[in-house]
Amino acid sequence: MFYKDDRLALFIDGSNLYAAARSLGFDIDYKLLRQEFMRRGKMIRAFYYTALLENDEYSPIRPLVDWLHYNGFSMVTKPAKEYTDSMGRRKVKGNMDIELAVDAMEMAPHVDHIVIFSGDGDFRPLVESVQRQGVRVSVVSTIRSQPPMISDDLRRQADNFIELEDLRDVIGRPQRDQTPQRTDVD
Repeated sequence: MFYKDDRLALFIDGSNLYAAARSLGFDIDYKLLRQEFMRRGKMIRAFYYTALLENDEYSPIRPLVDWLHYNGFSMVTKPAKEYTDSMGRRKVKGNMDIELAVDAMEMAPHVDHIVIFSGDGDFRPLVESVQRQGVRVSVVSTIRSQPPMISDDLRRQADNFIELEDLRDVIGRPQRDQTPQRTDVD
């Protein structure tokens, strides 16, 4: 479904892709991900969307955000909203759907193929809209998790569904050896 002359744009819903990969038991190597899609076409832009906790002294996602920014990804971030739910639990909210949708609509006239890394059914109308503009749309997510991470409506609307599990060997980070090392001395 990819053609070498395709002008590609990637739209990565960071939290959604992280959750999907985690449910499948692997981590994404973003350098390999970028290389894989550069191989599949002429990549115009690779967007990565995530909300950040601005008030924390250290954010575990900050090193990834910085690395992506310096390595060819267009970072789209905003402060996450922190609140306490009715059970008294600390919750964080940081939906990036609108930002991703606006950027995809703006990029549609300049690309042949959009790849959305998310299974969020809220993107179905976006996919339909860019398809009406003559852009092919692939969606990367998984049906192999329990429950599946992709909305059935989004999967049906997309021109092409790419199972994330099938990309594991191509874009997955090698698993570190989990074998404990002996530290006793004879």
